[in-house]
Amino acid sequence: MRPLSNRVLGIPRSGIRGVMDLAERLDGVIHMEVGEPHLQPPAHILAAAADATRAGFNKYTPNAGLPSVREVLAHKLRSENGIPATVDTIVMTPGGVFATACAVLTITAPGEEVLLPEPGWPNHGNQLTLFGVKPVYYSLHPSRGFLPDPDELEALTSPRTKAILVNSPANPTGAVFPRETLAGILGLAQRRDLYLITDEVYEKILYEGEHHSPAAWDEDGRVISCFSFSKTYAMTGWRIGYIHASPELCQGFGKLQETLVSCVSSPAQKGAEAALSGSQEFVRQMVETYRGNRDAACRLFTEAGVKIVEPHGAFYLLVDVSSAGLDSYAFMEQLLAAKRVAVAPGLTFGQHCDRYIRISFCKEQDIVVDGIRRILDFLAGK
Repeated sequence: MRPLSNRVLGIPRSGIRGVMDLAERLDGVIHMEVGEPHLQPPAHILAAAADATRAGFNKYTPNAGLPSVREVLAHKLRSENGIPATVDTIVMTPGGVFATACAVLTITAPGEEVLLPEPGWPNHGNQLTLFGVKPVYYSLHPSRGFLPDPDELEALTSPRTKAILVNSPANPTGAVFPRETLAGILGLAQRRDLYLITDEVYEKILYEGEHHSPAAWDEDGRVISCFSFSKTYAMTGWRIGYIHASPELCQGFGKLQETLVSCVSSPAQKGAEAALSGSQEFVRQMVETYRGNRDAACRLFTEAGVKIVEPHGAFYLLVDVSSAGLDSYAFMEQLLAAKRVAVAPGLTFGQHCDRYIRISFCKEQDIVVDGIRRILDFLAGK
């Protein structure tokens, strides 16, 4: 047979999915490797999707999504994010990951560059590799609270740079970028005539600080904002997100959706409409649950003398395991075999993250505590 495409062969496997595959072969594993909320979506969301299916919402929708749902999204963006959104500036996507893919495919050509955070979510870099776009990484150093250095960002831009991507609240660090940081990055994008892609999928999961959407200050249509229902409403399997940008860019996103996926699932769109229109008490309670998990996790590691990066948003914790004398992949594999705890190796988030593992604490608290105690026993050689 003739060889596979270099596009596919050139994409490395995510360490997160790799450990999931390893863990599936074992019994009694505590899964802390993936950002999968343990809660079920609220009943009114489930009912809305079921009712929509029975009412006939089983057909294609417009490529950009149902106008009624996009109208609700526009209201949410205006009232909560301060973004002057309209129906024509929103495209619904099959998950937040496809939103960022749409952004990159629409604005870049092979050989161009996009600045990405390191450490950062590996799929961002993999998407660029797939599309023939070069990822150029800017560092999020712990000494700066995992915030970018404006001078480094400026120095990394070149004539080939097309966009900067920011993720706040951040995966895997949990950093929440302050307004002045995001405004400075937008200013750089304006000076260098770059697009700014914002990954805001964890916008509601905040413990300290405030979430800011740079599109609220965008005056010339260069910000592309990507959102998701997966984390906020525990709708990971529904595969529904949305993207906000200028009407011109949204027309391009619609063309891509028509070519690649046609449209988002119609019942899922009605469920998303109900998620936004109904009570937000679920979100508040979920965040408080994760806050308690965060605090318990930080306390256990700190009392044991293990260095951590306390997150201010999202639901991940970076744990410094360098004392074990293992790289993060070896640590992950040996921990899984010895203690039946699945964690994400830090190296999957960037070359300078190998001293860490990332744990996800969006579980029941007793499971989180059990998993951490097993990790501490492993670090202690027990």
